[in-house]
Amino acid sequence: QVQLVESGGGLVQPGGSLRLSCVASGSIFRFAVMSWYRQAPGKQRELVATITVGGFSNYADSVKGRFTISRDNGKNTAYLQMNRLKPDDTAAYYCQLQTSQSYWGQGTQVTVSS
Repeated sequence: QVQLVESGGGLVQPGGSLRLSCVASGSIFRFAVMSWYRQAPGKQRELVATITVGGFSNYADSVKGRFTISRDNGKNTAYLQMNRLKPDDTAAYYCQLQTSQSYWGQGTQVTVSS
């Protein structure tokens, strides 16, 4: 069973930055596609960014140029660097590890407010 633990959320002012981390247990991390999703109150969960095993990344249009997804296979960790944050980025952020199955973390709250 894979466990994912997210951290790094918090309260930040508009224009600020945060870096989220997602640490995976076990030994399959390096073989997995990693993604970050977010879910705002009353809205559906949406895909924010994905990074493949080979390091290729894709982003939602709403975060392109502001967010960067990365991974460190030696640390079993995926990151989401979020810059120039906006109030619309306020949500619970979840990481997903995907191989033949999908695993989810418990989420970390990001609140962008002045």
